[in-house]
Amino acid sequence: MKKPFLNDDFLLQTETAQHLYHEFAKQMPIIDYHCHLPPDQISEDRQFENVTQIWLYGDHYKWRAMRTNGVDERFVTGDASDWEKFEKWAETVPQTVRNPLYHWTHLELQRYFGITEVLNKDSARRIYEACNEKLRTPEYSVKNLLLKMQVKVVCTTDDPADSLEYHQAIAAQPFGVQILPTFRPDKAMSPEDVTAYNSYLDKLGAAADITIATYDDLLEALRRRHDFFHAQGCRLSDHGLERLYASDYSAEQVANAFAQVRGGQKLSLEDTEALKSELLLELARMDHARGWTQQFHVGALRNNNARMLRQLGPDTGWDSIGDFPQGRALSTFLDRLDSSDQLAKTILYNLNPADNELMATMIGNFQDGTVAGKVQWGSGWWFLDQKDGMEKQINALSNMGLISQFVGMLTDSRSFLSYPRHEYFRRVLCNLFGNDVENGELPDDMELLGGIISNICYYNAKQYFGFDAVAQAAPAPTSGEYMKV
Repeated sequence: MKKPFLNDDFLLQTETAQHLYHEFAKQMPIIDYHCHLPPDQISEDRQFENVTQIWLYGDHYKWRAMRTNGVDERFVTGDASDWEKFEKWAETVPQTVRNPLYHWTHLELQRYFGITEVLNKDSARRIYEACNEKLRTPEYSVKNLLLKMQVKVVCTTDDPADSLEYHQAIAAQPFGVQILPTFRPDKAMSPEDVTAYNSYLDKLGAAADITIATYDDLLEALRRRHDFFHAQGCRLSDHGLERLYASDYSAEQVANAFAQVRGGQKLSLEDTEALKSELLLELARMDHARGWTQQFHVGALRNNNARMLRQLGPDTGWDSIGDFPQGRALSTFLDRLDSSDQLAKTILYNLNPADNELMATMIGNFQDGTVAGKVQWGSGWWFLDQKDGMEKQINALSNMGLISQFVGMLTDSRSFLSYPRHEYFRRVLCNLFGNDVENGELPDDMELLGGIISNICYYNAKQYFGFDAVAQAAPAPTSGEYMKV
């Protein structure tokens, strides 16, 4: 018997999986500890004019699919009207079958708008108007959208030079969801483009109220901004790297390399590696001193299309999986910190699935018993945050570590409509556990397995990150719901 598309038991192949999801996973709140939501839009409680603005602006997943479907750039990031862009997306959706976009698109239409009709060229106008009508109501402001999905914590991604003024404004008027910054110092570690790097250092120095002339000045500026972020509730850092940096170097080499780049000279590969290695280590020590969690996203080969990079800039859909060697430098980096007892809680994310087993085994090398799952292997990221990628990550972690201590899913998204990705993950997770029970590989013990599922979906992250300790001082609305007046 054929199952209806996207019904209540979507992705749940057994009765046990259905029970685990509906009785344990479904009800869990969401801690989104890594995303790219714009804090200014949360602060102003933005009301989007139409579904194109909230759904297609900034979503390079959809952009890549549209381009592959032969859609001209004018309808992707160009000057076409919002309706025209939505229409082209609607025409593309049927061609995304077996891509996670097909599932995410219809999950989002169902969960946010109550629309069960399949999106295509024929239904585009009806769905566009129905979504827009709801988006014009107060219930669909961005704060209410977060509450609608039971989001408890959102960690945005922020540069050390950012003022965090929007986080401060949000904290001054709490609405029931913690919105916290994340310290992302990638630009401070990118000396390859000498002009851009020096321009950034001037900006960072201004934010830290210090003139950055020497390497020690750079460290002082970063410490000041690290302290400032901590005062605003930040408890996580994040790094987007091709790979970890852990070369051998001397303090003199690093100081001289920084002086050269500050003087406008391009560094050799050896000096670049030395500067990055030392700086990454110092940033990790700052995280440990403050009790933060550090995150490392490794393996992306970015900005492959030079022509489109010049035209549209970065983060517009021209990136892919890279095949960088990861193991040796990652081991050396973590070991240097562990040797001096300065290894903070750490989450590793890999983009190349060939590194799955490497990551699953690497985390076990640095567990010290002080924190359950101190070193984590993060959920399937970017190109891997789909059913197959999630299953492979969960299976490898189960085989080589403790899936029971996993801190679970995040959105890594710029869209306020992306929270059904947590549901997608939870269904995949419950289905794997359910199959094991049905196959006799796990006991039919719902108290045990239901507890593990609940922990992975919510409680492990709640305990691991300790966000309760930085809860906003003002009480949340007593009704549990926010409504813009």
